Amino acid sequence: MKKKILFIILSILVYTGLFAVSAFHKEREQKTGTMTDVSRLMPVKIKQTVKGKEKETLVETIKEAKRKHLNISIAGAQHSMGGQTYYEDGIVLDMTGYNKILGLDRKKKIIRVQAGATWNDIQRYVNPYGLAVKVMQSQNIFTIGGSLSANAHGRDIRYGSLIDTVKSFHLLKADGKIITVTPKDDLFSAVIGGYGLFGVILDADIELTDDELYEMKTKRMNADTYSQYFTQHVRRNPAVRMHLARIATGDKGFLHDMYVTDYTLSDNQKELKQHNELKEDEHPALTKFALGLSRRYDWGRNWLWSAQQSYFLSQNGVKISRNNVMRSESKFLEYENTDNTDVLQEYFVPVGEFAPYIHDLRAALSHEDLNLVNITIRYVQKNEKADLSYAKDDMFSLVLLINEGFSKDSQADTARIVRKMTDTALRHHGSYYLPYMLYQTKEQMREAYPKSDIFFQKKHKYDPDDLFMNYFYQRYKS
Repeated sequence: MKKKILFIILSILVYTGLFAVSAFHKEREQKTGTMTDVSRLMPVKIKQTVKGKEKETLVETIKEAKRKHLNISIAGAQHSMGGQTYYEDGIVLDMTGYNKILGLDRKKKIIRVQAGATWNDIQRYVNPYGLAVKVMQSQNIFTIGGSLSANAHGRDIRYGSLIDTVKSFHLLKADGKIITVTPKDDLFSAVIGGYGLFGVILDADIELTDDELYEMKTKRMNADTYSQYFTQHVRRNPAVRMHLARIATGDKGFLHDMYVTDYTLSDNQKELKQHNELKEDEHPALTKFALGLSRRYDWGRNWLWSAQQSYFLSQNGVKISRNNVMRSESKFLEYENTDNTDVLQEYFVPVGEFAPYIHDLRAALSHEDLNLVNITIRYVQKNEKADLSYAKDDMFSLVLLINEGFSKDSQADTARIVRKMTDTALRHHGSYYLPYMLYQTKEQMREAYPKSDIFFQKKHKYDPDDLFMNYFYQRYKS
């Protein structure tokens, strides 16, 4: 009991300290007029931030920027990590205040929502009607516009990328005009997954689905047998609705030991009302503390792995609603430190390539000093509708949480290793995700995204003056 109390006290102290550091950084940014994202690796000075709460404000800002030859960038929750949401000496449109739910068609299961609303806003709105989101990230803190601009994906194995669930959206273009974009339009495949380079997504009509009751089922396995297990027991089983896996990053079982969690449709859906109250984060300070140990010590990483695995195994048979599966803890992601930061990288590899890919990745990292804190694995169906589509095949996505220092040497070394890991994925006919640090070369980007030339041609066609600008475009444009 004493150890538990001490653990809670230490966690609270750590959490309080991190909050203070976060507040310091935000206050400093406001005073200096600088802008950065959640990684804090690329602070730059911007001209101004415009909080877009009314459509008229957004239209006038676009027109004024065009008259003054200024660049526009578009920001939501700013969890992209490579300067996708801002640009030096430019105007940043902060869309988080443009966040209304505009309507719900319960019969057709379609919701119309402004771009600055979060998935949490949608969940709270639709949950009383027995409805749920089809596709979103594993956390619900992100804005709709940001998720559309990154063409996000999630845990559901039946629905792949977000682009499949969008019926239409309104787009404010560089000329100040507002148009309706549908899947048959040329701009549709460019804007979704287009990182704000074609205009401002104002609102969107998004398909929903029914809320459901699931049972959690977790089991241990290893990387060599995972693909076979998934193919036989998950993809071919219509009762399995969602799937999540993790692979060890500590020195014990490094990139070999795994555990998987399947969310299987419950036999008794009448019990849904007993489990559909939306849950909030539980003990984020404890999770933060455990994650902090993982960043600093290999034993901490082994301990967290063992604790996570034991917890999920203890949840076998527990029932949970679809909306609650898609409300994963998010506050523990808030990490502030003056010496280092957390960044993400994400790789996609075909299901059949998983075991040999992991073998090669293990070899590639065996002599590298990479502070690899965690890897989460999901499944994404083949989907090439977006010009910048990452799912060229039925893929496993591996989301890597990496802790790196702010020093130039640390960033350069992380960038080198990221390029090395990217080459490993590409050799196995894979790709990587674009919302993160822009460490990959132009050649790697074009190999991973063979339709990128089409994307950049559209950019020149619809925004020839590059009114909409960010560091992603600066890095990779033709």
